[in-house]
Amino acid sequence: MFGVERDRTWLVTLASETASLASSNGKKQRRLRTDLRASCGDGAAFGGMVGVGETYLPAFVLAVGLGELTAGLVGSVPLLAGGVLQMISPSAVRLLRSHKRWVILCASVQTLTFVPLMVAALRGSISCAAILVIAAIYWAAGLAAGPAWNTWIGTIVPPAIRPRFFAIRARASQAMVFLGFLAGGIVLQLAATRGQVLLAFAGLFAAAALCRLISVAMLAWQSEPTPIPANMRQIPWRELMRHLAQRSGGRLLVYLVAVQASVQIAGPFFAPFMFEKLQLSYGQFVALISVAFLVKMIALPAWGRLAHRVGASRLLWIGGIGITPLSAGWLVSQHFAWLLVLQAAGGVVWAAYELAFFLLFFESIAQEERTSLLTLYNLINTIAWVIGALLGGALLLAYSASYNAYLLIFTISSVGRCLALFLLARSQLLDIDVDVMAVRTIAVRPNSASLDAPVLPSLPDQVASDAQDK
Repeated sequence: MFGVERDRTWLVTLASETASLASSNGKKQRRLRTDLRASCGDGAAFGGMVGVGETYLPAFVLAVGLGELTAGLVGSVPLLAGGVLQMISPSAVRLLRSHKRWVILCASVQTLTFVPLMVAALRGSISCAAILVIAAIYWAAGLAAGPAWNTWIGTIVPPAIRPRFFAIRARASQAMVFLGFLAGGIVLQLAATRGQVLLAFAGLFAAAALCRLISVAMLAWQSEPTPIPANMRQIPWRELMRHLAQRSGGRLLVYLVAVQASVQIAGPFFAPFMFEKLQLSYGQFVALISVAFLVKMIALPAWGRLAHRVGASRLLWIGGIGITPLSAGWLVSQHFAWLLVLQAAGGVVWAAYELAFFLLFFESIAQEERTSLLTLYNLINTIAWVIGALLGGALLLAYSASYNAYLLIFTISSVGRCLALFLLARSQLLDIDVDVMAVRTIAVRPNSASLDAPVLPSLPDQVASDAQDK
């Protein structure tokens, strides 16, 4: 699937050839091959955790009877706590004197967050506060690990093979996300017919914990050639903000934040709408998300070729205009066939938006500043994410989560995206040289909490790694 078998053969051959060019030392060749395999194993196991566990958290909230509002907010509000807590990442790396140790610690914490979820599923109940705290710890651990992992993996993978290697790693991760998600949907659909849905959720969370545990083992198996880069530094807040404004364009950042906030007005509430208002089955739910997921993966290479010809800034305009009517499209019809078409269209235009955004925003992050800058970006992005979700939740609460209240927030989300285009028009974007190979390093991550939304904030790490040393 997704060329994984072909990639595995290439991985062994290229690692050997590259290591031979870099060093005649046989021990270094073996070490590099081991590191590359372990990194791909980590990516695949992480993808399995996302597919079988993270994706179904809002559905679990509904299954234990916590309500539509909590189901929407569990995939958004805890991100703010996660975004704040992950700010300790640069300091923690210096304290531990190792990026690897910090990443393994964060991944281990993330593994443990599935234990109380398993217990809650077996008991059949959990409080709203408890589920939000668990989700906050989960996201904090994941977000905190991202920037440090980015810096660490950059010291392992030689620049000459980064584009192809990260393409392979991303495909392995995507394959496992999709397979895990599909398997989870099948299990829940079968369990629903037997009245054992909560038992099925306990099994899914156990599988997610096992996947992340395997990921931890794969991380521990990898070497760390440079625990702390010699020129690594903690950038002051004021300099960070000025740095982002100068290199990425302050107005571009404002546009991206505005889009994120507008999208999240509706994004977290699509899953509750489908389950509670449309009464879709788990199978139909999986089909809708799978369509967007698969179409997005198919569209990325085509958008990459277009970006190579016309530039990333024009691609951002295509994506920005394309995503504008998506949420309002749910007003046209709620027929399942129409929703499938809408999801497919969404996969195409979100692929364009995400690719252009990554290419424009992450091209010029220096290795010694990467951890600090990506940590700050995670915080800004999560703040926008939560502001939008809280606004959407407040509107739902004000109108008693009625059918029309959902349609209202879907409409407002599209209006917000349209208004954000005026901010994009005021941006002065400088196009960059687009390496089409770099397009393949972007991982696609389905998120049941927000079908119509960009990928989560920690995902650009692979692109940033690939962008360096060209």
